[in-house]
Amino acid sequence: MTIAEIKVNVNQSEIREYLNQKLEERLNEVLFTWDIDQMTKRTCMSKSYLENEFLQDPRMRLLERRKEKGKRFWFYEESKQVMRDIMDEW
Repeated sequence: MTIAEIKVNVNQSEIREYLNQKLEERLNEVLFTWDIDQMTKRTCMSKSYLENEFLQDPRMRLLERRKEKGKRFWFYEESKQVMRDIMDEW
């Protein structure tokens, strides 16, 4: 004897978009700076492409932080916005 039958239609693309949005919100809360390795992972771009297309830009150079001959870092939010601006100019 069946008491109840429930059918649920799920829009997978909307769920994926929602989850990506929530992950991005969490990352924004967590990340203060990022390095070129993190940029490579999060943007799906190679290091050489990032170097040539983004990191040579004067706006990104202003955000770069490092001690003499040390590892380079960029402020996450600010550099992400500069990267968007650069991409919008293409």
